[in-house]
Amino acid sequence: MLPRDTNARGTIFGGVILSHIDLAGAIAAHRHATRNFVTKAMHEVEFVAPVYVGDVVSFYTTVIREGKTSLTIRVEVEAERFSERGRQARVTEAEVVFVSIDENGKPTPIR
Repeated sequence: MLPRDTNARGTIFGGVILSHIDLAGAIAAHRHATRNFVTKAMHEVEFVAPVYVGDVVSFYTTVIREGKTSLTIRVEVEAERFSERGRQARVTEAEVVFVSIDENGKPTPIR
């Protein structure tokens, strides 16, 4: 993470992490089914550790539910500490719901 993403306390803004969660989930959705997806919901995000400038942040995704028009994807976030090489810290996790849409923006079946 870079200095432009920090708040006044020197840690990375939670909103930056949320944006990356959304991106990671969208990539997983597209890999699961080559469709256009939009984000419908992000369930309960609790930050359990800060992210600092220089940390390398990884986002791990798992499809946990497939509905007719939606996918629920769990995104787990870890930071490798810049100051302690090799040390991983769990940052947060979220379940993100994506809806498959057609060219008119209407929900459409995934399969």
